[in-house]
Amino acid sequence: MGKNVTIITVCYNSSLTIRQTIESVLHQTYQDIEYVIVDGGSEDETLSIIKEYQPAFGERLKFVSEPDQGIYDAMNKGIRLATGKLIGILNSDDFYEHAAVEHMIDAMTDEKYQILYGFVRYMKAGIECSIDRRSHKFLREGMISHPACFVTKAVYDDFGTYDLRYISAADYDFMLRMSQIDEVRFYPVDHLITNFSLGGMSATAAAWLDLQKLRRDYGMISNKEYKKQIFKGRVCEICNKYTFWKK
Repeated sequence: MGKNVTIITVCYNSSLTIRQTIESVLHQTYQDIEYVIVDGGSEDETLSIIKEYQPAFGERLKFVSEPDQGIYDAMNKGIRLATGKLIGILNSDDFYEHAAVEHMIDAMTDEKYQILYGFVRYMKAGIECSIDRRSHKFLREGMISHPACFVTKAVYDDFGTYDLRYISAADYDFMLRMSQIDEVRFYPVDHLITNFSLGGMSATAAAWLDLQKLRRDYGMISNKEYKKQIFKGRVCEICNKYTFWKK
């Protein structure tokens, strides 16, 4: 029988950060957790670190290591492997608060299609930058904190997973699509859930370009504005100023 909750971590050459990620799952106050790790074929010590934790997790840990088509392809693999009723996705350089899963379980209702979302603490070099308390009602203005979201597996099974056409904004696309489905209910959880490390793919010019593509696809900006933003993004990419849009 499957666990009530599945946590999914996707990783690639994450040996410097994944230990803290795994530890945060292992030491949750709520323990009825299945942990699925999807590795993209790491060439560093990532797999050795994962295997260290097999005795502690026992049968609760599943992991695969093989090439993939990017982070969202890996997430989709993890969702297919998941048996939990509720799914959280935790990046390999992020970590949960100690009672994160317990807070989500407490907030669940009996409804089949739910997306629960809490607060996320943004970190840079181990130092807190800010805490995001954004509401899903403002999705068209900006993404709610995906690392602090838990989704019932029925949502993924019946309404779809992450669209691989987006290389870095598929989580935003997923939330926008789900917000347009009447049966899917969004529930805020008034607790800090996840610590998110700034940088990586989300801070690149490529991520900016992907976000503009999504905004155009959803009619948030005109095609003329899209072309303007793409030009701006490519100039910054050439200049190696990847974080201009964060300012």
